[in-house]
Amino acid sequence: MSEKVKKRTLISDIASHLGVSIATVSLVLNGKAKQSRISDAVAARVLAYVQEVGYKPNQLAKSLRTGKTHVIGLVVEDIANPFFSTVAALIERQAFERGYRIIYCSTNNDPARARELISMFQERHVDGYLVVPAEGIEEQIAEIMQEKTPLVVFDRYLPELATNYVVVDGAQGTHAAARHLLEQGFSNLAFVTTSSAQTQMQARLDGYRQAMQEHGLPETVKQVAVGQDAETVITDILSFIRDNRQCDAIIFSTNYLSIYGLEAIGRLGLRIPDDLAMVSYDDHDLFRLYTPAITVIAQPVEAIAKNVIDILLEELKNCAGEAPRPVQQVLLPPTLVVRQSSLRQPAGAARKARKQEAAS
Repeated sequence: MSEKVKKRTLISDIASHLGVSIATVSLVLNGKAKQSRISDAVAARVLAYVQEVGYKPNQLAKSLRTGKTHVIGLVVEDIANPFFSTVAALIERQAFERGYRIIYCSTNNDPARARELISMFQERHVDGYLVVPAEGIEEQIAEIMQEKTPLVVFDRYLPELATNYVVVDGAQGTHAAARHLLEQGFSNLAFVTTSSAQTQMQARLDGYRQAMQEHGLPETVKQVAVGQDAETVITDILSFIRDNRQCDAIIFSTNYLSIYGLEAIGRLGLRIPDDLAMVSYDDHDLFRLYTPAITVIAQPVEAIAKNVIDILLEELKNCAGEAPRPVQQVLLPPTLVVRQSSLRQPAGAARKARKQEAAS
């Protein structure tokens, strides 16, 4: 025989048990005991009994009463991607510490899916939005802004809309990576990126191009179509490398392209960095464990999360009845983490290492 479902404790139950009014219990629970001249003894009795029975307030009723749900909608490109999952976890922890809950979901960079998810959050009356915007959702973001609901976009921004945003200086990152490779003696640098027109992808391409122009070197760029399956992308990168044998180093604009690139390089039988040096934009656990370890342009995930949630909570705190606040737009620097994949070995060192490997 199954156990009976435990009956939910109501404020009326608490009031009846303690012999006080429902209004008294409600005022105590909402921290208004003193201003309502409720004695410390009565307030203490209410709080002690609430703890004893494990009373949980009805959040729906509370939100209807206060107009606040204490829920934030977080929309990212792909929660499975280590960058987005790490940022989401940091945001969730910091939001929780300040009394907010996070509901998050992935758009897979699909505008239709992004619009649907934002509509869902609007129906749920979330208090604020944190959005990694897919292409083609400007109308939905503008609608949120017209509703005066707090909003911060991150990782990329929408040039047509003056939103709060937190982004990383992608151009600085790829420029630093290219300069590092050139200083190591590599001279034919390729850049593999996506065909996306989003601001963060364009910035990463711009940084590479700027470095090439500064050194009077030709650009060798491969743009991979968005939304293709892994095998198609790997084959596409493989063909690009094979058709551009003059390239001695390659920068990948995302960590997932870098992983596909490693597969393509391996299938071609090329050695990193002897045959082809490599740098990835965005770190990944695999890159530290891979042999040789992969040089990366690391994004400051903790700083991103902190700025994003600080701006949003500031908006939430000050949005009621106040004049519009100045838009906050934060540009954070990335860090070049140099590992073995981008270091030029001394003449003869690679040949010696291969002989030693063959003999072992």
